Amino acid sequence: MIEIEGVLEHITYHNTDNHYTVARLSTGEPNKNITVVGFMTGVSPGQRLMLSGKWETHRRFGQQFKVASFKITLPETIEGIKAYLESDHIKGVGPLMASRLISHFGADTLNIIEKTPDRLVEIKGIGREKAASIAASWKEQHTAREIMRFLQHHGVNVSHCAAIIKEYGEDALHILKTDPFRLAEDIPSKGFIIADAITRHTGVSSDDPKRVRACIKYILNRAASDGHVFIPARSLFSSLHSTFDIDLDAAESGLGSLVGTRDLVVDHWGAGPGDDEQDGRAVFLKELHRAEVGISNRLEAMLSLPAPRSGINAELIANEVLRRLAITPSPEQMDVLCAIFSHRVVIITGGPGTGKTTLVRAITSVFENENKTHILGAPTGRASRRLAEITGKDAGTIHRLLGYNFREGVFEKSLDDPLDADAVIIDEASMVDTTLMYHLLLAVPVSSVLILVGDAFQLPSVGPGNVLHDLIQTKRIPVFHLTRIFRQARESSIVLNAHSVRAGKMPELDMCNEHLLPLSGSSTPDFCFIEEPRPEKIVETVVALCGREVPGRFGFDPVNDIQVLTPMHKGVAGTINMNRILQNKLNTNRSDHSTGGGRFRINDKVMHLKNNYQKDVFNGDIGTILDVDRQTKGVLVDYYGRTVSYASDETDELSLAYAITVHKSQGSEYPAVIVPLTTHHYPMLQRNLLYTAITRGKQLVVLVGTVKAFRIALGRENTGKRFSSLASRIQKPAE
Repeated sequence: MIEIEGVLEHITYHNTDNHYTVARLSTGEPNKNITVVGFMTGVSPGQRLMLSGKWETHRRFGQQFKVASFKITLPETIEGIKAYLESDHIKGVGPLMASRLISHFGADTLNIIEKTPDRLVEIKGIGREKAASIAASWKEQHTAREIMRFLQHHGVNVSHCAAIIKEYGEDALHILKTDPFRLAEDIPSKGFIIADAITRHTGVSSDDPKRVRACIKYILNRAASDGHVFIPARSLFSSLHSTFDIDLDAAESGLGSLVGTRDLVVDHWGAGPGDDEQDGRAVFLKELHRAEVGISNRLEAMLSLPAPRSGINAELIANEVLRRLAITPSPEQMDVLCAIFSHRVVIITGGPGTGKTTLVRAITSVFENENKTHILGAPTGRASRRLAEITGKDAGTIHRLLGYNFREGVFEKSLDDPLDADAVIIDEASMVDTTLMYHLLLAVPVSSVLILVGDAFQLPSVGPGNVLHDLIQTKRIPVFHLTRIFRQARESSIVLNAHSVRAGKMPELDMCNEHLLPLSGSSTPDFCFIEEPRPEKIVETVVALCGREVPGRFGFDPVNDIQVLTPMHKGVAGTINMNRILQNKLNTNRSDHSTGGGRFRINDKVMHLKNNYQKDVFNGDIGTILDVDRQTKGVLVDYYGRTVSYASDETDELSLAYAITVHKSQGSEYPAVIVPLTTHHYPMLQRNLLYTAITRGKQLVVLVGTVKAFRIALGRENTGKRFSSLASRIQKPAE
C-alpha cells in the first residue's frame, strides 16, 4: 500500500448513498495536485487526509489514486483548528462561532467537542439544543469513519457503510462487533454478505451454529427472490456445502433449530422442476408456507360451497351487452359468459386479440344488470389504470383494495373484515405472486365469485410462485381458454407473430434494414426484424430507431411512446448501458443530479422500483423528472399528472426508464416497443420472455439482433420453472 498525505481541495463527485468520492488532493508540492477516488465519508474541502491505496490509470481520466483506506489528520494548532471549523466540517459551526470557540477553548476546542460537549453552552449563542446538534454532527462523522475502518480491516467493501449507518445509527459499530449476523435479518441481500465476511475474517468456524442458521435463511431468501416458494432439502444441503463449506450434520442441525424456532417449515411435496429432487422434503420460509397452504385451504372452502344459481340465459346476456356496450359477443365469448356465473371461482385466459378485454367489460355489464356489486383490481398501478380505462369503471391495485397499511405492513381487509362485493375480478392475474394471492383470498368472501383474468403464457410473477399457472394445472377450477383471434387483431402482425411464438412456431419475420425499410420491398410492417450480430451495433441501431427512425416514420414521441425492452440489466445491450446512452441521446438537458440510482436530469424518463404506499406510487410506475434540487439533491417526478417529491435518500427508489427489463414491462402496453435480442442474453432467452416482450407493443414492434437468438428463445420453453407445491395441494385436498 502507498500512503499519501495532503489537503482536500475540491470534491468533483460524491455519491450520498454509498460515499463513493472523486476529489482533488493538494500534496503541497508544486504542480502535484492529484485525483483521488474511493469510498470516503465525512470528508470536505480543507481537511488534511492520510490516504492509503494504489495508483491506477483510467482510460479516460488518466492517472489517479485509488483509496483503500483513509484517516483525517485533525489540526493541532489554533490556526489549523480555526481553519478546520470555518470550513463547515461541523454542522452549526460557521466562521463567527468558530472564532468564539477558539477564543474560549483555544487548542483544546476539538477535544471539548468530542469528549465534553456539554461545556459548549459556555459559548454565547450555543444553548443545550445546539450543543447537542454540534456533538451529534461530530459523532456522525467519526462513527462513519470508524465503521469504514472496521469494514476495511475485515476485507468488506466500504460502500456498505451508508446502509449500515442508515439502519443502526450510532449503534452500528457495536452491532458489527458483537452481533454481525443481525445484519442478515435487517439489511436485505447484502447484510448477510457483510456479516459472513466479518465472521470468517475473525476466524469463526464455518460450522458455527449461528453462521449455519444465517446461511440457510440466506439461501431460502435468495431462492424466494428467484421465484421459488420452497427448496428441496437435498438442494439446500448441496448449496450449503458447495457455497459455504457446511457439512451435512451441521446443516441438519441448523435446519432443525430453525424449524424449532418456527422460522422455517419442513413439508412434503409432489412435483417440481427436477425429477431427481424427489427426496420428499421441502424447506419453506414460514411466511411462504403459510401463504401456499392458505391459498389451498381458502380455495377448498370456496369450491366446497354450492355453485351460485344463475337465471341468466344467453339471449338476455347478449341483449344486455349489446345495450350497454354496443357490441355483440362472439360465440366463444357467449359460451364463457353463460358459464362463468355458475361457478365460485373461474379463470379466463387467452393470448392477445382473443377478446379478454371485451369479455371483462361484458361481465361487469351483466353484474350491473343483476344489481350485483363487483370490484375490479390488478397487481400493479399501471395494470389497474389500464383496467379502469377499458371498462370505464373504478379499478385499483390489489394492495389498495385490501387496504394495505404500509406503516405496519398489514392488510386491513381479511377474514375478519372481508371485501364487500358479490364478485371480485382480477386482471393480469399471472403477475400475482403467492403471498399476494393468499391475502387476496383471505379478503374475498367465500360466498362471492372470484374471476381471474390473465395470459398464463406470460412471464410469471416477480415474487415467489407461479400461481395462475398452478391453478390451471389443478384441473379443479373451471378454466376458459379464449383461442379465437378477432378480425381486427388478425390484421396485426404483432398479434399473429405473438401467437406463433406462444405455440413454439417460427413466425414469418419481416426483415428490415436500420431505416425500417423492408428488405422485401413491401410497405413498412408493424413487426420488423433488423438482423445485426454485433452487440455494439445493436445498441447503435436501437438508439437511432428511438431518436430518429421510428419518430420520423411513425410520428411517435421518442420518449413517451417508444419503450426499449431488454432481457437483462448487464451487458452492452442491457438496461444499465442502454439507459445511459439513450439519456444522452434523447434528453438534451445536461444538468445532472448524482444519486445512488444514477444521474438524473430534468425531463428524464424514470421508473419507480418498489411499492411506496406513503407516496401512492407503485413498482413499475413510469414518470418524468420535473425538477432537481441542487441544494437538497431531491427530485420532483410527474406521474400521470401528479407530482411526487423524493428526498435525496429516497432517489434509490428510481431508475432511468428509457430502457427497462421485460419483467418490468408486465401489465403495460406501449405504442412502440424495441427489443435488442442477442445471444449475449442467453441466460434469459426463453419463449415466455420473448412472447411477453412482443405483446407489450400495440402498434409497432421492432426486434434488433440475431435470428439465432430468436430461435434460442423460441426453443427454450422449460427454463425458469419454480419450486411450488400449490398445484399438488389443491389436486389432493387435505382430509
